[in-house]
Amino acid sequence: MSFLSGLRGGTDVGFDGYDEFVPDHLPEPGPFLTDADVLTGTDHAAFHRLTMDLFDERGVYDMTFGYNLAQLNLDQRHPDSGFRYARDGDVLRAAFTPTTEFCPQSDTLTVGAFRAWNGLSDRHEYDVVSVRVDAMHHQSEAINERLMDLESRYRETGELVDAESDAAAEGPQSDVDPSDDLPF
Repeated sequence: MSFLSGLRGGTDVGFDGYDEFVPDHLPEPGPFLTDADVLTGTDHAAFHRLTMDLFDERGVYDMTFGYNLAQLNLDQRHPDSGFRYARDGDVLRAAFTPTTEFCPQSDTLTVGAFRAWNGLSDRHEYDVVSVRVDAMHHQSEAINERLMDLESRYRETGELVDAESDAAAEGPQSDVDPSDDLPF
């Protein structure tokens, strides 16, 4: 067995396979998904296999666990974490539940997921993949506002905002001017 097969689930102890749908190892669909058609069974598994490939291409990795973020859905150590999906017409809704309410990567991971799914939209049947972080996260309101803004701009322009444009739109992140001579 190769190292890659362990990362993609399957025969390794502790990980479900990508062809499996194991509801006991996934988060419950939350409010963002309740009024849409939640994907289960082979529909969930098929979209999640595509997710693994798109996340590989776009580098959406969870640095805490050292694997492609899609692997979290298969990691039996975290049965209440990962992505759940629901179809809402031509939109796919994706809700991310992090492993803890204080997960420091939730903003980066959900924005990365949004960009991966929508930046490679020719690889799936949806006009847009709308992403939200679960309300259990302590910064879910701020993260979801950012995701709604990215989605709104994507729907208006058909293009993803790059990291520099996104950071400029948020304003300065520090009071330190990078051109200042600093004593260290």
